[in-house]
Amino acid sequence: MISNQILQNTIEGLKAITRVDFCVMDVDGKEAASTTPSMSGCESETVEFARSPADSQEIRGYQYFKIYDEQQPEYVLIASGIGEDVYMVGKMAAFQIQNLLVAYKERFDKDNFIKNLLLDNLLLVDIYSRAKKLHIQTDVKRAVLVIETGNSRDSNVLEVMRSFCGSNSKDFVTAVDENNVIVVKDLSEGDGAKEIEKSADSIEAFLLKEGMTQVHIAYGTVVREIKEVSRSYKEAKMAMDVGKIFFDERNIIAYSELGIGRLIYQLPIPLCKMFIKEIFGGRGLDEFDEETLTTINKFFENSLNVSETSRQLFIHRNTLVYRLDKLQKSTGLDLRIFEDAITFRIALMVVKYMNYMESLDY
Repeated sequence: MISNQILQNTIEGLKAITRVDFCVMDVDGKEAASTTPSMSGCESETVEFARSPADSQEIRGYQYFKIYDEQQPEYVLIASGIGEDVYMVGKMAAFQIQNLLVAYKERFDKDNFIKNLLLDNLLLVDIYSRAKKLHIQTDVKRAVLVIETGNSRDSNVLEVMRSFCGSNSKDFVTAVDENNVIVVKDLSEGDGAKEIEKSADSIEAFLLKEGMTQVHIAYGTVVREIKEVSRSYKEAKMAMDVGKIFFDERNIIAYSELGIGRLIYQLPIPLCKMFIKEIFGGRGLDEFDEETLTTINKFFENSLNVSETSRQLFIHRNTLVYRLDKLQKSTGLDLRIFEDAITFRIALMVVKYMNYMESLDY
């Protein structure tokens, strides 16, 4: 439950204060942490003490103390020395580690609860009963942020985010896979999308400062009940994927900003292929040269304005008209007509979506 490094730091701090050496072993006599190598030979005594009914015992110049987890011995603390003073120091050290065990167990339980909540692994009645037991409010505003970096497979990202939020924060920071870190953000009553965007900006700036690369953040809509947190998580996950396809120039994307990309993302691939075949007559988008694609995209950027598009492309208006006529002959779509322009625009997005999905297969 507690990492060996935490135990090591704890007993080293206690030794610095009390000048007493300590060793922590599990009930099988395996050393977890120690301030001196001279106590490594206490395995057999530790196992024998752990099996005894005593809570503390003096054995061959050392004081032994049991540390419990739900009334079951979890660790044995050994203090070097005998006498009342060492016994008192040992009892205080055992009490400190006992409290650490309780705190980390509660943190683990909360983390486990949030993970299952996000993944929809809990029944409705279990959500509220476990939330009450873990002292988690059920009726506050929350939103889920999904964070992905070029360092995502490094577990350090999770710890960095936990340090950013702080131990006293009401936000929950966890991970359900090796690719993303998830923040379940607690919001005040008047908070909305603007506040979430500010939080996302702060997180991005912090991660970049910590040396993280390729930071992408997506977030779902605000929910008011704890049972709806999983919905906000699914929205954030979708926003992350759709953002990579259609908004690759943006590092922060909200589910509410996905527009038609959200609809295309939910289309089955066979239906997409059928649509593209109808539009392009079996031709692939890669058959269009770079000049044609640049012209099309610039034409859309300028809301189908021929004069402005030709000006930005540094070409004569008649040259642009020629290119559009040529495209109409090959596809049957005249981009100067609003309905045809929409059809072509959607087709481009569908192709982009298909290419993305095919890249995932590999």
